Amino acid sequence: MAENQPQLLQMNSLEHNQLGKIEIAPEVIEVIAGIAASEVEGIAQMRGNFASGVVERLGKKNHGKGVKVELGEEGIIVDVYCTIKFGVSIPSVAQKIQDNIRQTLKNMTALLAEEVNIHVVGIQFESQKLEQEEQEAE
Repeated sequence: MAENQPQLLQMNSLEHNQLGKIEIAPEVIEVIAGIAASEVEGIAQMRGNFASGVVERLGKKNHGKGVKVELGEEGIIVDVYCTIKFGVSIPSVAQKIQDNIRQTLKNMTALLAEEVNIHVVGIQFESQKLEQEEQEAE
């Protein structure tokens, strides 16, 4: 593959029909995994970088924020970086995130993730949540 071409994941159909090939960009998997992770109760927010924060302030929702996808020889590896709400069971929430991402990827793309790694990068307390809501209202 040339360096400037995007890396795409080619799917092999279970039924061998000759309609054509299906390719899925890693960014699509990031968006699917990001939405699936955000749906889990106990997640305060997904971690992004400075650029994604600027984009969100301009009004565009970044659904792939906090998700990194690698397409390796072993398969698809998904890394999720998130902040958890205070008072929830971190292992329980992390397991739910893994299960939800695996199931959503399987339902939407028929692909199986080899690994879904959850990185808890912070805990959000109620006082932080109230301060954030006040700042967003301004």
